[in-house]
Amino acid sequence: MAASPKPVPKNPPPLKPGMDHAWYDYSPFPTRPMLVWPRNARVAFSVVLHLEYWQLLPDEQSYKDPRFVGEFGSFIPDYRTWTQREYGNRVGIFRVLDVLDRYQVRAGVAVNALAAERYPYLIEQFKKRKYEVIAHGHSANRMITSKMSEAEEKAEIATSMAAIEKAAGATPKGWLGQDYGESERTPRLLADAGLDYVLDWPNDDQPYPMKVGRKFVSMPNQPEWDDVQQLWLRRINTTRYPDLVADGFELLHREGGQVFSLSVHPWLMGMPHRIKYLDEALRRIERFGNVWHATPGEIADHYRQTMMD
Repeated sequence: MAASPKPVPKNPPPLKPGMDHAWYDYSPFPTRPMLVWPRNARVAFSVVLHLEYWQLLPDEQSYKDPRFVGEFGSFIPDYRTWTQREYGNRVGIFRVLDVLDRYQVRAGVAVNALAAERYPYLIEQFKKRKYEVIAHGHSANRMITSKMSEAEEKAEIATSMAAIEKAAGATPKGWLGQDYGESERTPRLLADAGLDYVLDWPNDDQPYPMKVGRKFVSMPNQPEWDDVQQLWLRRINTTRYPDLVADGFELLHREGGQVFSLSVHPWLMGMPHRIKYLDEALRRIERFGNVWHATPGEIADHYRQTMMD
C-alpha cells in the first residue's frame, strides 16, 4: 500500500500583484513617516552575538548551508569545522565580551538549542550583562527548510524555545533562523509559538509588521555587516571591516529613523588577529552622537508599541 501523502500546509495570505510574498506590504522608503526612537535618536543600534553549537553527527534530516565547505572537502564527522566553532565558545567569545563591555553594549545573543544545553557558564555571563537571549534553532548545521513538514517545523521551533527557557530562565521573544533558513509558513508558526519578532528578512533598514494575525515584527538584520558573510564567505580583507561597518552606520545615521544591526560570531571575530577590527568598528560607531543602543527585542517592542497600535 502506498504511503499516505503529507497534509498540505496552510499557505500564507493571497499574493498582491507584483509581490513575491504576502507576509508584508510593499512599502517604498520615501513614502513612510520618520520613525522616532527614544530620546529622538537618529539611529537604533544593536549587536547580535551568536552562540552556536556545530553538531558532529547531525541526523539524516539535517540540512546545512551548502556554502560551508572546507577547503579540503567535507567530512563526517567534521572535526575540523567542529573544533573551529568550538574555539569560539571556549576562547574567542571572551575577547568579544571584553570589547562589548568596553563600549557598554548589551547584545542580543542568538543561541541554538544544543548550545543552550552545553554552555551554562556562557549563559550566566549573558544574564549577568543583561543581554537578551534569542532563539536560534537546533544547531549550526541544521537549517529550517521547506523540506520539513509543518509538524516538524513546529517541533523545531518549540524545542529551540524550550531549551532557551530552561537554560536562561526567560521565554525568548525573538527568532533568528540558522543561516536565515525558513519555509513559506515560518512567520506564521513563529507568531503562533508566541514570538514577537524575527531577524530572518534582510529586506529593509526599518522594522515592519508581518501579516500573521497578531502584532509581529520583522527586524532588520543585514548580512552585509555579518562577519561570516563578509570575511569567511566573501573573503573580504579583514582590514576593511571597520570601514564597511562605519560607512553603513554613517549613512543610516544621516537618514534617520533606521536600524543598524551588527552580527558577530566569536569563532571568527574572536580570533587574536581579528578582534582589534571589531574594537575599531565599535570605536568609530561610538564617535556618533544621538544613537539609541538597544537589544533587538527592545527595538521591536518600541516599534510594536508606537507604530502598531
